Amino acid sequence: MEELGYEAARDELTEVVRALEAGGLGLDESVALWERGEALARRCEEQLAGARERVQKVLDDASRTNLS
Repeated sequence: MEELGYEAARDELTEVVRALEAGGLGLDESVALWERGEALARRCEEQLAGARERVQKVLDDASRTNLS
């Protein structure tokens, strides 16, 4: 999962949600898909948090440069 980028994780998560919403799955398959969806959602959150940190660093650096 670590190698999965944000867009790929988001797209797969969308497919997992569609499959779960469509229904017709057995309990074991539904639970497995739900677990996969949870892992994908965590991966997306990690990717977004990293992006937020990078943007904030750039903004902080720019702010310090403008104050000097």
